[in-house]
Amino acid sequence: MAIVTKNPIEATGSPKATEVRKRKGNKTEPEKSALSEQKTEEIKEVSAKEHGKEKLKRRDSKEVPLSTIWRPGVMMLLLFAIAAGLRFYRLSEPNSIVFDELHYGRYAGLYLKKTFFFDSHPPLGKQMLALAGYLAGFNATEYKFEKIGNAYNESVPVFAMRMVPALCGSLVVPLAYQIMLLLGFHQWTAALTAFLFAFDNSLVTQSHFMLMESILMFFSLSGIMCILRFRQNSTKDFSFGWWFWLSSGVALLTCANCVKYVGFYSLALGAALVGHEFWVRVLARKDISRPLLWKHIITRGLAFSLIPSFIYLAVFYVHLSILTNAGPHDSAMSSAFQASLEGGLASIVSGQPLEVVHGSQVTLRHTHGNPCWLHSHDGKYPIKYSDGRGSSHQQQVTCYGHKDVNNWWIVKRPERDDIMVSAPLDRIKHGDIIQLVHGLSGRPLNTHNVAAPLTATKQEISCYINYNVSMDPQILWRVDIVNKNEVGDIWHALESIVRLVHVNTSAALSYSGRTLPDWGFHQQEVVGDIQLSNKDNNWNVEEHRYTRNEEKEDLQRELMNTDFIPLEPVKLNFIEKFLELQIRMLFITNENVPNHMYTSSPWEWLLINRGIAYWISPTSNAQIQLLGNVAIWYTSTGLLTLYAVLLVIYLLRQRRECYDLSEKTWNQFVTIGEVFLIGYAIHFAPFFFVDHTLFLHHYLPAYAFKLLLAGAMAEHVLNAIRDVYNRKWLRQLVVGLIIGWIVSSVYIFNKFKILTYGIGSGTATEILDLKWKDSWDFIIHKS
Repeated sequence: MAIVTKNPIEATGSPKATEVRKRKGNKTEPEKSALSEQKTEEIKEVSAKEHGKEKLKRRDSKEVPLSTIWRPGVMMLLLFAIAAGLRFYRLSEPNSIVFDELHYGRYAGLYLKKTFFFDSHPPLGKQMLALAGYLAGFNATEYKFEKIGNAYNESVPVFAMRMVPALCGSLVVPLAYQIMLLLGFHQWTAALTAFLFAFDNSLVTQSHFMLMESILMFFSLSGIMCILRFRQNSTKDFSFGWWFWLSSGVALLTCANCVKYVGFYSLALGAALVGHEFWVRVLARKDISRPLLWKHIITRGLAFSLIPSFIYLAVFYVHLSILTNAGPHDSAMSSAFQASLEGGLASIVSGQPLEVVHGSQVTLRHTHGNPCWLHSHDGKYPIKYSDGRGSSHQQQVTCYGHKDVNNWWIVKRPERDDIMVSAPLDRIKHGDIIQLVHGLSGRPLNTHNVAAPLTATKQEISCYINYNVSMDPQILWRVDIVNKNEVGDIWHALESIVRLVHVNTSAALSYSGRTLPDWGFHQQEVVGDIQLSNKDNNWNVEEHRYTRNEEKEDLQRELMNTDFIPLEPVKLNFIEKFLELQIRMLFITNENVPNHMYTSSPWEWLLINRGIAYWISPTSNAQIQLLGNVAIWYTSTGLLTLYAVLLVIYLLRQRRECYDLSEKTWNQFVTIGEVFLIGYAIHFAPFFFVDHTLFLHHYLPAYAFKLLLAGAMAEHVLNAIRDVYNRKWLRQLVVGLIIGWIVSSVYIFNKFKILTYGIGSGTATEILDLKWKDSWDFIIHKS
């Protein structure tokens, strides 16, 4: 490699240069002559190097003009046409539910029926599908998304709804082209990068069906493109273009976050790029005034706070305004939230009494995390647990995730023997002492200094059984209304959040979240917790009735069927619903699919060790598999590794003051790292720390940045060869390899298209011939 180093003789002001000059004064004439000749050669060598650097500098000055970048051009239109052709090809086939269309199609239908549903991701992508279905006349009442592989009927506009992700996936290709041009790469490099996006089988498959990733990548890459355009306008402070590109970039990146929360990483990347621009261009100005500096800081801060907040709230406002009817996912929400919907729980509780009194029959729902209700049944705690610890052998108390007659409890004053409600009502208030009697067994809620079955550091909760042994009942509980400042001191159904504190031990009735073994029927453990501030100690009354008869048989019948006392329906405003929904989305995920055969780890994504079966024909072996284009996938992983290796080599050589690359080539290499490598890392690394089930499609947002990096590295290799070796044959070899890369990518895409689109006869031989890795699980029907 050519080395350009500083000549110590040129540094005339340095001590080393002075020492050289002293030594020169003591030399003989022949020595002086030899030194003179050596110096002349050194000067010629340095001059030649300076001349080479000047040539590189002149070559670097040939920037891609903006008119070329922003003119639509034949190339960009051609790339879009190719991408659209690949993604719209046979878009209506197969005419049946493919993979997660089961969920997203169902959500679109629920939008049209105004029926509430719960999903752990934001709703923008699902709203776009629902809008397409609405405009195309989707009749959601005539079709139910019940099972992957079920055929669609005529009421489902399959083409129109699949068109949304197909169009977004097609637009991703010219977006990649524009991003490369904006970063100063050659147009053919930009075209190569767009080609990688167009011909990757996984991206085509994901864009072909009612799925979210192509919509997410469209918003993500379009937002990054706007941010890069903003950086080009950063010298024109607060111009129209400056405001337009900054606000557009932030808005589009926020939309990515509103499709799936992984879009937040793209928003973070956009903020980092704007922050870097501020650091190197605004703070570098020596003449900048303090008011102008604060103006830059405030405007950027407001852009990345107000715009995301407004769009995020607007998306959820539309979501909650449409979904006003009760639906199958109501149980994920609090009792008050359910009661605010039309139908469902609202129809059950709309006539129930509001105030909890002596003799109230209640179901107590845990208010934090997964929904479950305080429950008891005839089962006893085992005499000894598997670890040898003993129990009280009292009646089990658990938290049960389904509505059941054994969830009923009766609120009782300790000093009263009856449990009937009579006038005047004996209202329960904050700080009152009560007993909770299990409705069907008639046994009171009890706790004592006995370790809980699974959480040995907490107390066991049970229903007291009198065994005539020295274990007295401890059945008194104090009612603490946690939100009494909002709802008052009287215990109200639905509205009041209560903490039941045991009088004897000061432990609160709490939900541990741990699942009991077979003897506990796999229900959730309930414990006594002395840490009163724990949110798992909070409960509220969901269903509420007044006891009218205390005969046991009549009481059991009453628990099953009772006339309700009229009550005004619960009203929640948008902010109350929004905040609760955000908390539920944070703590409840519907992405966990235990022991799924197609789950994969992040390391397996790098070389496509595991694909996903999306669909299989019921009549043949024709099937759809999510698999990347091996030629593109493996090469991009290799170029990512090459970038990391070269980065280390360049930095080590620069430490030795060896500068091998021209200024433009080095700056471009740094840009690849700042945008593409960091973009890839922040989209990929978090998956090593999540606890839900992972699939290959989770990798695609990170994969988009790896493809951008791969295209950029192709140009960097050519530029590095020019700067360092400048051998024509070597550059031609690299160009030949790139052409071979393109040809092999098209060949493999075409070979695997039967798995991309689910076409062909689907014979066992055809499918097994494509099983290039033993870890790929293809489905073959038995004869």
